Amino acid sequence: MIAVVGSLNLDLVAPVPRHPVPGETVLGGDIAQHPGGKGANQAVAAARLGAGVSFVGRVGDDDAGQVMTDAVGGQGVDITHVRTTAGTATGRAMIAVSPAGENSIIVSPGANSRLGAADCEAAADVLRRAAVTVLQQEVPDEANHAAARLAGGTVLYNPAPVTPGTTPPPYVDLLVPNRTELAALTGTDVPRTTDEVVTAARRLRGAGAVVVTLGGDGVLLLEGTAHLHLPAFRVRPTDTTAAGDCFCGALAVALSEGRPLTEAVRWASAAAALSTTRAGAQSSLPARDEVEEFLSRQK
Repeated sequence: MIAVVGSLNLDLVAPVPRHPVPGETVLGGDIAQHPGGKGANQAVAAARLGAGVSFVGRVGDDDAGQVMTDAVGGQGVDITHVRTTAGTATGRAMIAVSPAGENSIIVSPGANSRLGAADCEAAADVLRRAAVTVLQQEVPDEANHAAARLAGGTVLYNPAPVTPGTTPPPYVDLLVPNRTELAALTGTDVPRTTDEVVTAARRLRGAGAVVVTLGGDGVLLLEGTAHLHLPAFRVRPTDTTAAGDCFCGALAVALSEGRPLTEAVRWASAAAALSTTRAGAQSSLPARDEVEEFLSRQK
C-alpha cells in the first residue's frame, strides 16, 4: 500500500499562444476545469497503475471540495483521512499551457495550507503500514515532517513547488527534484548539463538516493558515489502539467513492488512520458497496461 500526504486542487486550465511576460496580458482559449493538486495527482497516478493508495489531506467546504473527493475517491483512492475544513476554500491552480505543452502555474493553497501534524497523527496507522509514503511541497512543512517521522516504509519526497531555503524533512529515503528545484535546494544556478546536475545533486545531504527529472533530457539517478543518466522516451508532448506527479506516483508503485531503483525509475519515466501526450492533470495519467504496452514497443 502507498500513502500520499499532500494537496488537492481544482485546476483551471487555459491554452495560450505563449506565456506572458510581467505586465503583459495574453488572450487564451476556452478554460477547462480538471481535478488536480500534486498530492491528488500522485495518488491517482499510483492507483491507476494498480496500487492500493491511502490519502491524507484537506479540502474546503465548497463545491470544489466535493468535486475533488469524488474525483480522487472515484479512482479507488482511500479518502478516509481527507478532512473537510469549515470556512475554507478548496485549493485552486490556475494553469496556462502553451502550444508546445509547457505550462505556467499559480497555486492558491486554500485548505491545503491547514494540513498539519495532527492530521498525520490521526493517520499514523496508515503511514506505518505503507510500503512507500509520498510527500510534496503543496502542504505545510509541519505535515511533511510528521508524515516522514511516522512512515514505516520508504519515504519519497518531491520538493515541489520549491522555495529557496527549503529543507527536506528528516527520514527521506528518496529525493525527487527537477532542475529548478535542485537549484533552489542547493543555492546554485539551474544546472544545464549532466555534469552540472551531478555536481549540484552531490551537495544534497540526508536522502539515501536522489532522482533528478530533466524533462526531455531524461532522468539522472544518484545513489552513493555512483550516478546513471537515463535518456527520455521519445514522444510528442501535448501538455506536461502532471508529468512530474505521474513520475512520482509511478516510482512509488514500482518501489512498493520491490523493483530495483534503476528499473523503477525507467518504468516511472515511461508512465510520465505517456502522460505528456494527453491534456489535463489526472485525465492524462495512464493505466498500467498502457505503460507496459508502451515499454514493449521500446525494445
